[in-house]
Amino acid sequence: MTIIQRPSPNHDERRLPISMIVLHYTGMKTADEALDRLCDAEAKVSAHWLVAEDGTLVQLVPEDRRAWHAGAAYWRGIADVNSASIGIELVNPGYEWGYRPFFEEQIGALEGLLRGIYGRVPGMDLANIVGHSDVAPRRKQDPGELFPWPRLAAAGLAVPMPNADVDPNWHDSGFLAALSRYGYDVSWPEAAVTAFQRRFRTRLVDGKIDAETRALLLSLMRGPAA
Repeated sequence: MTIIQRPSPNHDERRLPISMIVLHYTGMKTADEALDRLCDAEAKVSAHWLVAEDGTLVQLVPEDRRAWHAGAAYWRGIADVNSASIGIELVNPGYEWGYRPFFEEQIGALEGLLRGIYGRVPGMDLANIVGHSDVAPRRKQDPGELFPWPRLAAAGLAVPMPNADVDPNWHDSGFLAALSRYGYDVSWPEAAVTAFQRRFRTRLVDGKIDAETRALLLSLMRGPAA
């Protein structure tokens, strides 16, 4: 993998140990536009890494520093997601500029980067490898339905994909309580359900709690042996 250093000024001290990785898409027309923004002091945004479409890795912020990528976010009791996470941006124009599948070289490079991070941060829970939409469901959609979570899961780089085998028949309030226990902020229920589906049921993302969505969450909470 080719690694380029392009330091961003947008970082500060971590307040928590690293326990998460948050994946984003850039949502801009080009990689150069995204890099310019991530390195613009006035923009006050950054990430630790950017993965270009050809697989080139760009390091923007040292991993021991707090990059400014998640914004107002929450996951599993952590409200300062920036302090607890490594942020990775994947070049993709996103929904606004023509969302498209991610490139093979790009995902291959991401897999190598994730393996390296796991080596530097041993013991990370795979359930803490999340998308921006997981930690900020009301505001964000990235990395979106086209992101290959099943591929990362099969490679042991993300939580195993759940099976919709058993509907627990929870009432909606029970489903939301379980979704909160899993890690999501359910303050905006439809947004939280949409984010969950965007991650685990990409064929139908409608924000509605149905039998399949309940079964997928039950499978996740039971774990890979379920």
